[in-house]
Amino acid sequence: MSTTLFDHEKLDVYQLELEFISWLTDLFEELREKKTPRLTEALDQLDRASLSQLLNTAEGNGKRISQLRARFFDDARGSTTECAACLDALVAKRACSPKRIEQGKAMLARIVSMLTKLVDRFDDTSGMTRAQGSRTSSSRRTRTKWNGGEHA
Repeated sequence: MSTTLFDHEKLDVYQLELEFISWLTDLFEELREKKTPRLTEALDQLDRASLSQLLNTAEGNGKRISQLRARFFDDARGSTTECAACLDALVAKRACSPKRIEQGKAMLARIVSMLTKLVDRFDDTSGMTRAQGSRTSSSRRTRTKWNGGEHA
């Protein structure tokens, strides 16, 4: 048994993300053996997104400011849903059956649920809903206009 060195390694979601990457590695090997054409982009994107979810979870857990932690966990959640979409694309491209990706999609659903709870835990917007928070952020961006080379 290995010694846990970092706090992110203690997170159940991090361990599940590692389990998903392991499951995905087996799927990649199967698809490589089939030599199914036109899958390179989907597989590359799936590989990047699965690594991104893991790395954002680890980095987020290392942040001390709550809203930064929430942002990284939210990014990890976005990468997780991207993984789910890539698995759907593999089915649509007839590279594998819906049954074959069922276990992976179930893991991803659990990961999204866990990350959502972490986002909610660390997103201290004082009772504002996410929609209000994103409207506030976008309205701040749109108010910044150029006026003769200066920010107004």
